[in-house]
Amino acid sequence: MSEKPIRTFEQRHLEVSRSARYALMGSFDAPLSEVWIVCHGQGQLAARFLSRFLPLEREDRLFIAPEALSRYYVTPPKGGPNTANAPIGASWMTREDRENEIEDYVRYLDALYDEIFLTVSREKVRLWVLGFSQGTATAARWVALGKVDPDRVVIWSGLIPPELNAESAAVLARRSPLTVVFGRSDEFASAELITAQEARLKELGVPHETIRFDGGHEIVPDALRILAEGSAS
Repeated sequence: MSEKPIRTFEQRHLEVSRSARYALMGSFDAPLSEVWIVCHGQGQLAARFLSRFLPLEREDRLFIAPEALSRYYVTPPKGGPNTANAPIGASWMTREDRENEIEDYVRYLDALYDEIFLTVSREKVRLWVLGFSQGTATAARWVALGKVDPDRVVIWSGLIPPELNAESAAVLARRSPLTVVFGRSDEFASAELITAQEARLKELGVPHETIRFDGGHEIVPDALRILAEGSAS
C-alpha cells in the first residue's frame, strides 16, 4: 500500500493594526538630558522589567520599555483551563515566520521612537538603547534596520543577531563603542560563548567594551551604575 503524499498548503500574510503597550518612568515634561529605550527578555513584561532601572531614576532621565507583541502563559495554568493565576510574559519572536516577526517589531519600535521624539527634542538628549537577554537581538536589529540613531547601544546578557554583517554591525557603534555586559555566573553565558562573541565583534570590526559583574542572568544595580557612570571595571 503506497503512502499518501503529504499535503502542502499555501500561506499568505495580511498586515493588521494592533495595540502595542509600553511602560515609562520619568516625565516628558522634565528637563531631560537622557532617554533610555530598554528591551526586555523573553517571558518578561515591560512594567516589571522597567523596575530594574529604579537605581538610575533621576529627574532628567526618561526610561521607556516597549513590550513585545506576543504574550503567552509562561507556565501551564494549574487546574486545567483556568488561567486566572497563570503568570504571563511576552516574546519578541520565535523562529517561525521570523522575517515578518522582525519586520513587525522594527516597525513598532520605529513608531514608538516617533511618538517619543514628537515631544522630546532629540538634539537635547543622549539616547541609550539597551537590550537584555532575548531583547539584545531585538535592540541590535532595530538599530541596524530601523530609524533610531542612538548615542550608546548596550547588549546585556545576550548576543548580537547572527545575520548582521560588518556594515550593519558597524551601526551599533556609530557614536560610541558597543557595550557588552555579562554576569560572571550567568547560566546562559559560558566562557566559550562569550569568547566567541568577542571574536565575532572583532572580526566584524565593531569597537566595543565589556563589563563583567558578580551575578547571573539578571540586571543588577551595581552594574547599572557602572554603565551609567561610563566606567567599566
